[in-house]
Amino acid sequence: MAAPFSTSIELRHLRYFVAAAEQGSFRKAAVALEVKESSISRSVRDLEDEIGVSLFIRHSSGVNLTLAGQRFLNRTRQALDQIREATVEAAALGRAEEGHLKIGLFSNLSSGFLRDLFQTYDSRYAGVHIDFVEAPAENHAAAIRRFDLDAAFVLGRQSWPDCDAISSWSEPLLFALPRLHPLVQRDVLSWRDLVDETFLVRTEGSGNEVRGFLERKFRELDISPRISTQQVARYSLLGLVATGRGIVPVLESETVIGLPEVVFRPLAGEAIPFSVIYSPRNDNPAVRTLLSLTRKMTQERAAAR
Repeated sequence: MAAPFSTSIELRHLRYFVAAAEQGSFRKAAVALEVKESSISRSVRDLEDEIGVSLFIRHSSGVNLTLAGQRFLNRTRQALDQIREATVEAAALGRAEEGHLKIGLFSNLSSGFLRDLFQTYDSRYAGVHIDFVEAPAENHAAAIRRFDLDAAFVLGRQSWPDCDAISSWSEPLLFALPRLHPLVQRDVLSWRDLVDETFLVRTEGSGNEVRGFLERKFRELDISPRISTQQVARYSLLGLVATGRGIVPVLESETVIGLPEVVFRPLAGEAIPFSVIYSPRNDNPAVRTLLSLTRKMTQERAAAR
């Protein structure tokens, strides 16, 4: 049965042992480590006492490893290498030079604030791997509380239980219309212009939030909007718009991808605010740097207006 590992062995014992083995002398090891020779001698003796075996053969000109010492040296070097690697890795994580982020999204990354934010973040923290997840805001908030998600960019300024929020950017709201739609002739639309339209909304992802937004807006006009839910990807809705099946609300950043038969028209005075939500108990250094950059870029954009 193997003897139990002694908790009295310290890192300095191992460092002094390796130095003595490499230098072939306690005196030379002391010079190399800039400590007293007695410290090397005492640490090696304590180490031998803890292990219960002689690691060195002492002689007048220095020391030589015993067979047990040779085997112990190989293992000790491996252990010290692993400790050094772990230290470097932990330090890099602490500086957010390396790490992992899982980020929830509402909008896309093709243009606008999120594109600029993550391009800047990637240039500064290239060692951080980021996974993106699209889901309803309530799912994002629940995942953040479970620490399954580090942060999420969500529609509006709503507060979520056990989550902190940073108000971020806003985007103009537009509507995607079929190219031959009569409203294409107008440069700017109003909600009144849209009362007779059919709105196409996804059943997945952010579909519920879009539906709720439309219902709130038309409730102000005492009108119940006509909404058609579709089980398609976000950009597949534009294909349905092109065939005349309805119109779709889109953010300005989403207009970079279009179809020849689809035209975008802005809605007068309507800008959609966004926030980033996160758990104040999340100690991931990478998310802290992302939140800091988000604040900084939000402030810079506000100052530039």
